Amino acid sequence: MKLAASVSLLALALAGCATVADGGDAASATAAQAQADAGQTAAGESEYPLTPQGAQQFIAAVEKDLFDLSVIGGRAAWVNATYITDDTDALAAYFGTIGTEKGVRYAKEAARYAQVQGLDPDTARKLNILRGALVLAAPTTPGAAAELNTITTKLQSTYGKGRATLGGKEITGDDAEEAMGTLRDPRRTQEVWTSWHNNVGRPMRADYARMVEIANAGAKELGYDDAGAMWRSNYDMSPQEFSAMYDRLWAEVKPLYDQLHCYTRTKLNAKYGDAIQPASGPIRADLLGNMWAQEWGNIYDVVAPKGAGDVGYDVTELLKAKKKTPTDMVRIGEGFYTSLGLQPLPASFWQRSQIVRPEGREVVCHASAWDLDNKDDLRIKMCTKVNGDDFVTIHHELGHNYYQRAYNRQPYLYLNGANDGFHEAIGDFIALSVTPEYLVQIGLLDRAKVPDASKDTGLLLRQAMDKVAFLPFGLLVDKWRWGVFDGSIAPTQYNAGWNQLRQQ
Repeated sequence: MKLAASVSLLALALAGCATVADGGDAASATAAQAQADAGQTAAGESEYPLTPQGAQQFIAAVEKDLFDLSVIGGRAAWVNATYITDDTDALAAYFGTIGTEKGVRYAKEAARYAQVQGLDPDTARKLNILRGALVLAAPTTPGAAAELNTITTKLQSTYGKGRATLGGKEITGDDAEEAMGTLRDPRRTQEVWTSWHNNVGRPMRADYARMVEIANAGAKELGYDDAGAMWRSNYDMSPQEFSAMYDRLWAEVKPLYDQLHCYTRTKLNAKYGDAIQPASGPIRADLLGNMWAQEWGNIYDVVAPKGAGDVGYDVTELLKAKKKTPTDMVRIGEGFYTSLGLQPLPASFWQRSQIVRPEGREVVCHASAWDLDNKDDLRIKMCTKVNGDDFVTIHHELGHNYYQRAYNRQPYLYLNGANDGFHEAIGDFIALSVTPEYLVQIGLLDRAKVPDASKDTGLLLRQAMDKVAFLPFGLLVDKWRWGVFDGSIAPTQYNAGWNQLRQQ
């Protein structure tokens, strides 16, 4: 199973805490016993010689083993994400533990085979992929993999079950996210923002710190300085070169962002006054129309310039006027891809996807795209609302699904994007195609209401409010996590480190 998500799993991106659930050692022991009972033999040191042919045999065995595990492990992860209970948490942690233990063992073996002279390019590439395949590694200390997976599962479930308040009443995370896009009363946006972040982030803090500790130990066993350096090693360049590239690209974009920030702050100051939003300094995050202040397009009505800023339509209003349902929105998204000559989604997609929040159970609403069987069991997981944000997100997530389908005949270690950034780019460039002309073609917008060239400034500004505004947020999340992993941001300084980076 390969999973693609919009943005990182924020449960693992932002700080939190709670005590580790009992049973970590039991999970490890049970996982080990299951492997023994199944008669599984890991590809190991004594099994294949340190020769080019031995490396090929090692890779073949590993790909078979991990392919089989990924299918059942993916199903456990899906059930957990779409029906959060103590039992599904345990199942996800159980298979995650097996995957982590295998991944660490295979990564170490891959490093040995990578030193063999005369490897063919395909084998060398697969060995390199295998060395960096884990998102979070665990050390070989007994019980470490189980503890790590218990923690990460708990963090995800805590995030999925998170609640906020609005007017003193409890609301779900997806309802809070929708509210942040429409509320214009700063007292109410502050209530939703503060309650959600306090209810979700604060209880996760200690678990998050322990996760970092274990993951760093695992990364060091694999030869990396820390888990952040391990992440940065997966881009065909050194971690140092990757960081330098990141900074260079941001320096190129920053002047445009600074102008957008200044303009947006000026408009917010004009609307709310100095007491709410000062005319200089940072922008108050809860005023930006998004739970994480990562995209600002929802407040376009506040910042739109007179004349050129009136683009004449709002996608949310268009969808509601046509009485579109969440499933209708996904059908429209599928139609975009079939109009390019691609095949329709499989029937199982419509039977198995989570398109809306189900009644009576806890789920992870953060949008993601799944390929459960490494073939064509494609699914999305969303708690779709009928609004413009989710309409664009659907096109993005289906971009992941169609990309997954495009490489589904590859060997297991190639069942992924060129890199994780490229996977996101596939989804995002498709989302950029949700233009006025496209809205006409799908029957949402009357051609007579398509904005003329005089409104291009408004259309570009609205796009920049999402796409340009997101760039420093993505950089911020990564730099914060790198600082957490390398120790420059201590657990007691999680919030201070975040705020310091945010104001740079």
